[in-house]
Amino acid sequence: MLETLRYLVGSAGASGYGSKSTAEQVTENCRDLHSITAIITGATSGIGAETARVLAKRGARLVLPARNLKAAEDARARILSENPDADIIVMGLDLSSLNSVRNFVSEFESLNLPLNLLINNAGKFALEPAVSEDGIEMTFATNYLGHFLLTKLLLKKMIETAKTSGLQGRIVNVSSSIYKWFSGDMIRYLCEISRNKLRDFDPTRAYALSKLAIVLHTKEVAQRLKLINAANGGQRDGELCSSRSRQNQTHKRARRHGHRYSIFLDFEALENYSSGCCHNLLCSNTSSTCKCDREVLFGLQ
Repeated sequence: MLETLRYLVGSAGASGYGSKSTAEQVTENCRDLHSITAIITGATSGIGAETARVLAKRGARLVLPARNLKAAEDARARILSENPDADIIVMGLDLSSLNSVRNFVSEFESLNLPLNLLINNAGKFALEPAVSEDGIEMTFATNYLGHFLLTKLLLKKMIETAKTSGLQGRIVNVSSSIYKWFSGDMIRYLCEISRNKLRDFDPTRAYALSKLAIVLHTKEVAQRLKLINAANGGQRDGELCSSRSRQNQTHKRARRHGHRYSIFLDFEALENYSSGCCHNLLCSNTSSTCKCDREVLFGLQ
């Protein structure tokens, strides 16, 4: 209860920030980020767009992959109107398609750019049952499976960048506390919703499943990266870390449609985009590029 009250009033935690902190406040102590290249999925609106805006303001080169290229170009134009010198690349990517993910990675690698930050922010809340071209339920395919493959295919590039630059890389997976509300056999439920074997499709449970998968994936990636770092002598220079944040823009949509569990998300939905995306940026900060504490704000431990 005390933690909830502190959250509502915006009290600062151990990191020095609270729920009322903004993205610009979280990054105000950062040095010039012109040496940083970041890929941000879901950057055309909401938290992703604000994350991109602030990173561009700090000087980072941005790669904005999107299914809707017009929306991505509009997002790029908004950032350039504020920061005319920003380096922003728009590329096509449909996260629900594994073939599209592979094509995106191939095109990105052809640019011969470094990669310091990968922010897996994009998310989908499918209200009706649907499957991807790969036969996977659409919410899971977009929120988790696409990001899983994207991370896997880009990991080698990120490790190489960390080694050559000496700057700590960071993977940020955006999850949600709704993951705690999923119970049961994950694989069985995924098979059921992918094959449309359930009488009633529960969008919120499908969403919770995808977010739980993200949390589990993040833990596994973090553990494997620790082993890689240890094998390289455990040095901080060139280290690659994996963190997790959380998102709120889908929660309002869930409440509007009356899906169960949504009442427990109200506290998170109180955040605006500037406050909400500070989780992404706080997780993105590394000791090599910024003086910010790396603790995730409120919620996921």
